[in-house]
Amino acid sequence: MDGQLLPVLLLLLGASGLWGQGPGPEGPLEEPPEEEPPEEEPPEEDGILVLSRQTLGLALREHPALLVEFYAPWCGHCKALAPEYSKAAALLAAESAKVRLAKVDGPAEPELAEEFAVTKYPTLKFFLDGNHRHPEEYTGDKDVATFLALAQDALDMSFGLTNQPQLFQKFGLTKDTVVLFKKVGQAQSQGGTHERHLPPQTSRKIFAARILNHLLLFVNQTLASHRELLAGFREAAPSFRGQVLFVVVDLGASNDHVLQYFGLKAEEAPTLRFINIETTKKYMPADRGPVTATSVAAFCHAVLGGEVKVCSRRSPPDWDQRPVKTLVGKNFEQVAFDETKNVFIKFYAPWCTHCKEMAPAWEALAEKYRDHEDIVIAELDATANELEALPVHSFPTLTYFPAGPGRKVIEYKGTRDLDTFSKLLDSGVHLLHLADDLLLEDGQHGPVLTHLLEHHAAFELVAHLLEVVSAGGRGGEGGSVRQFGGRP
Repeated sequence: MDGQLLPVLLLLLGASGLWGQGPGPEGPLEEPPEEEPPEEEPPEEDGILVLSRQTLGLALREHPALLVEFYAPWCGHCKALAPEYSKAAALLAAESAKVRLAKVDGPAEPELAEEFAVTKYPTLKFFLDGNHRHPEEYTGDKDVATFLALAQDALDMSFGLTNQPQLFQKFGLTKDTVVLFKKVGQAQSQGGTHERHLPPQTSRKIFAARILNHLLLFVNQTLASHRELLAGFREAAPSFRGQVLFVVVDLGASNDHVLQYFGLKAEEAPTLRFINIETTKKYMPADRGPVTATSVAAFCHAVLGGEVKVCSRRSPPDWDQRPVKTLVGKNFEQVAFDETKNVFIKFYAPWCTHCKEMAPAWEALAEKYRDHEDIVIAELDATANELEALPVHSFPTLTYFPAGPGRKVIEYKGTRDLDTFSKLLDSGVHLLHLADDLLLEDGQHGPVLTHLLEHHAAFELVAHLLEVVSAGGRGGEGGSVRQFGGRP
C-alpha cells in the first residue's frame, strides 16, 4: 500500500457545444476552453467528509490517507455500514489519526463512480499520499476494529539503517536484525525468520486484533489545571501495556464530534471514558474525583475486572414532564417493561443526521398520544447510556415494547413518519397480540386474517408481522425480539 506522491488530477468539465450558430466573419468559432471546477471545502456529516467532484481534489491534498466509501442512499448494506463507519470516524478523530474517512453518493456523483470503477455499493477505496489514479480497493471486514487497524497501518512508519557499533552495543545486538521502537519507549528485537500458516479467511482478523480497550482522557490543554493531569495519566499507562491504549483528547482542537459520540459536554472535562472498540461499550468512573495515576489505574482494573457497569446518565428530574419522555440507562427497564403500558422508544445519537431528520415526526407522535394513558413515547441517548440487555448498533433504532406479561421487544423497521407510526399504535398494537391466534398450524393465515389483509387500513403492517411470527419469532422465557415493518 506504498503509493507514490503524484499530482492530483483535476476533473475537467466538458464543453456543451460551440458558441454561436455558424461561422463568423473570421471563420468558425472555436470551442471555449474547458474550465476547472471550483474547489470547495468538503462538508462533514457525523465526522465523515462528504465528497463530490468539487471537493475531492482538496480533500486528497489535505489528507495523506483517505478511506472513501462509495454508497447509494437506497442500499441496505450501506445503511448497515453507516453506524460502524461513523463510530470509526469518531475514534480516529479522538486519537488524532492522520487517516480520515469520507463518503461519496455514487448515484449523485456518476462521474466519480465511473472514474473509480464503482460497480456495486458499498465500495471502499483507499487513497494514499494523494494518489488519485491508483486507489486501492478495500474488501476486508467492515467494522470499527478493522477500520482502526487499517488506519494504524495506513501511513509509512519512519525507518533508518545503521552500522554503528556503539548502537549495536547499546541495544544488545550481535547480528543484523530489525528493531521496532514504539512511542511508549519500548524496544522489541526480532531476528531470524519464523514461519506461520495463516489461512486467508483468518489472517485479516489476526492482523486486525490490536488493542481493543481504549481509555480516553478528555481535557482542555489551554488550561494549566488540565495539563497538570497528563503526568499522572501517563504514569499509569505502562502498567496496562498491551491491554489498554491510553488516549488524550484535547477539547481545544475541534473535537466536538468526539464529544458527541461519547455523549459528553465540554464543561464535563476533565473526565475519563473507557471503551471497547469491538463491542463499542463505554464505561465511566462512578464519581468525578481527581485524575491521578492511582485513580486511573484503579478505574482500569475495575473495568477489566467486570466491576464497572456500562455508562448511564442520571435521570433528569423532569424526565416525564414532556410529551417525549427522556429515558436513561437507570430508568429504562422500569419504563420499557411496564406491563400496563405500550412503550415506543427511539434510541438516538445527538450527532446522527437521520435522528435529527425524524425528530419532528417523533415529537408530533408524542403530542398526538400524550393523553393516552396506556401509550408512552420516549427517547434514549444511546451514546451516553449503554444497555447491557439491549445493545444498540445503529441510529436511530426504534423499538416497541407491548404491554402485558413477558419482556417482548419488537424492532420497528418501517417508514419514519407520523402517519405510519400512528397506524402501528392504532392498529398494530392490537394485531400484535392477536397474531398468534390468527395463524393456522402450518403458518398460513386463516379467513379472519385474510379479511384483515384485504380490508384493514394497516394491512401492510400485518403482512410484515405475519412474516416475523411465521419465521418463529415466538417469545420464550427470556422474552422475544422481533422486527416489525420493513424497509427495502
